Amino acid sequence: MLASGIMGETGPSLRKMAEHGPGALVTKSIGKEPREGYPNPTLVELPTGYLNCMGLPNPGIMEFADEMPSALSAGLPIIGSIFGANAEEFRDLAIAMEDYGASAVELNLSCPHAKGYGMELGTDPSGVKGIVSSVKSSVDIPVMAKLTPNTERLVLVGEAVQEAGGDGVVAVNTVKAMCINVEMRRPVLSNVTGGLSGPAIRPIGVRCVYELYAALDIPIVGVGGVENWKDALEYMMAGASAVQVGSSLGRKGLDVFREIIAGIELYLNNSEFNSIVEMVGVAHE
Repeated sequence: MLASGIMGETGPSLRKMAEHGPGALVTKSIGKEPREGYPNPTLVELPTGYLNCMGLPNPGIMEFADEMPSALSAGLPIIGSIFGANAEEFRDLAIAMEDYGASAVELNLSCPHAKGYGMELGTDPSGVKGIVSSVKSSVDIPVMAKLTPNTERLVLVGEAVQEAGGDGVVAVNTVKAMCINVEMRRPVLSNVTGGLSGPAIRPIGVRCVYELYAALDIPIVGVGGVENWKDALEYMMAGASAVQVGSSLGRKGLDVFREIIAGIELYLNNSEFNSIVEMVGVAHE
């Protein structure tokens, strides 16, 4: 799948991503009102990924209605990523995404750099349970929660999603980090801290998926630093039923989807496995 936050803010950009081989598309995280995000600099490229503090810029749920027809015309499932300040906002946003034609919603409970949203809500199991329960009681499409690695209560949060009737979890969002310009002697990002993505966080993501798989019965989507077929299989063997790809589109190009799929198919043809399903969680055996 295309991960949220990469080429997912407009219908044409989502349709463009669909041309390169993913099985589903996740939108940019959309909130109740338009949001500009933080002032530049908001993105730094590092040797092993990206550090960003975009601040959840988005057109707002009302304006996003104009983008969905174009996105849906690609013929792939569209998963609407949403963020809110409370259960009521998440509920209303999920209802709107379902009305627009989304096949599922992904609750962004894990952004590490937007005050009042994301990680501030997603590290409280009780709060997460309330949000997921509210959304599940209001829509008929599947509801997934995107979790943060920036907490020692990861498994407890995952269990809260499951107890609330959530259909799956997505692990993980970016890791809270920062970098300093030694010549200027100041933090590089305007928000000081941001979220680290790319290969640098893959071992963290794999560990999180492994721990969640051991505790949960609902499906897990792995995300964080997937750049090739081996990375994808690492997540699957840890327990992920699917993976999302984000930063590698900037680092390796749009053909990365097809390269990952081709590599997995070749691996399957030369292994004792008959399907990808058989590989999910084998590292636990």
